Amino acid sequence: MAEPVAPLTLANVGWAPSNGDFDWDEFDSDAYFDHNYGTLRHDDETIIDIVTDFFHDAASHRSERAIDVGAGANLYPALTMLPFAAEVVLYERAFSNREWLTSELKNHHDSWWQFWDRIATGPAERREYAAIKSPFDLLHRRATVVKGNIFSLRPGQFDIGTMFFVAESITTRNNEFERATQLFVNSLRPRAPFAAAFMRDSSGYRVGSRTFPACSVDERDVWLALSPVAQGVKIQTVESDDLRDGYCGMIVATGRKRA
Repeated sequence: MAEPVAPLTLANVGWAPSNGDFDWDEFDSDAYFDHNYGTLRHDDETIIDIVTDFFHDAASHRSERAIDVGAGANLYPALTMLPFAAEVVLYERAFSNREWLTSELKNHHDSWWQFWDRIATGPAERREYAAIKSPFDLLHRRATVVKGNIFSLRPGQFDIGTMFFVAESITTRNNEFERATQLFVNSLRPRAPFAAAFMRDSSGYRVGSRTFPACSVDERDVWLALSPVAQGVKIQTVESDDLRDGYCGMIVATGRKRA
């Protein structure tokens, strides 16, 4: 969802850049938020409807431990888990994003109300969400910003999880994309529900003055990454509001960790 750049490929850089080749602590969180979440887009509305409807039906209504992997400058994945989580871990590698999240939890931008209104009502009221009248105060109390690398996630720690635009947006290497996706799912307990979103056919992106990598993936790549570790997987394609050269829409996958 950030501005596209020329693809980072073997042809123009001489090797396939890996996750460790980039300075993630320099990620411009404010620029990313302004570009993507200053207002609610139609494609995000569609993603919200898919994810909240899935969690509303699939998640246990008891208190659970949740994780949003690679939270970045984005609160709405965590908000989709809020009714089902006594604790929400915002798991983030970049120092800049952790600082942004810590500040945002204390004093959130007004645009997040647009996202919450869609989460709570959507095409029809979702009772578990609609019952929460002060979502940002509740998120502030329940959320913890945790420094963490996706490749260091431990298995079987969480009861529900999200990962939005992470595994395909941290490397150009398909094996790292697959490994990151599987480590996310494996961080959940057996049968725990999850939702993951991916940029489709992304060729890299620019945030502020810096360029970051992407692994070009489609629905088949997402299925191949998830099938060894997940069950009941449903994959849906979401068209983007302003389709650009750097990607070709979005992919949303929901399911449960394999028992």
